[in-house]
Amino acid sequence: MTLSQEDFTVPASEETIQRVAGRIRERNIEVLVVDDGDQARKAVLERLPEGAEVYSGKSKTLQDSGIFEAVHDTGRYDALRPRVLKMDRKTQMREIRKLIASPDFMLGSVNAVTEDGVLVAASASASQIGPYSNTAGKVIFVVGSQKIVPDLETALRRIRQYVLPWEDVQVRKVLSTGSFVGKTLILEREWISGRMTVILVRKPIGI
Repeated sequence: MTLSQEDFTVPASEETIQRVAGRIRERNIEVLVVDDGDQARKAVLERLPEGAEVYSGKSKTLQDSGIFEAVHDTGRYDALRPRVLKMDRKTQMREIRKLIASPDFMLGSVNAVTEDGVLVAASASASQIGPYSNTAGKVIFVVGSQKIVPDLETALRRIRQYVLPWEDVQVRKVLSTGSFVGKTLILEREWISGRMTVILVRKPIGI
């Protein structure tokens, strides 16, 4: 089955969503299916204790759902991102690296989910890859159902043909260079029960 770029924006059917949720659970990853970004935000915040140490990249999914703002602007949490942005990258890079490498809670998304439950995330800097895969205490992904694809080959194609061009445009707005795929993480199974949660959103959200 070959998907066009337009297909990469279409929400999955309820049957597909439920089947994929089951496959992800078989991989020792908790899954919660919600309707939209508002429900996703509520689900994420319910999982964050008051004062929790939290880190996240500037994910479009987290921004679209209001999660990014809720975590960083309310003062309810120990949000690492604002702290890191105030630090001097010339003199404090070691401290920055260690601070964001192992947060208690890591929030983010992935670029694709295969129908058999494999999660795929790509990044230029790869700053989120380590915490996702191993070093964060807990990981919460918010994932729109439009990111569900038939297989790994299609997941990688979604990243290169759909996600990367969009990301490249965003990067060029603030930097003199574009984006690229630096590292790709393929999550097939979680070792620690209860460490990883996927909030699967029926309506398309993010890119």
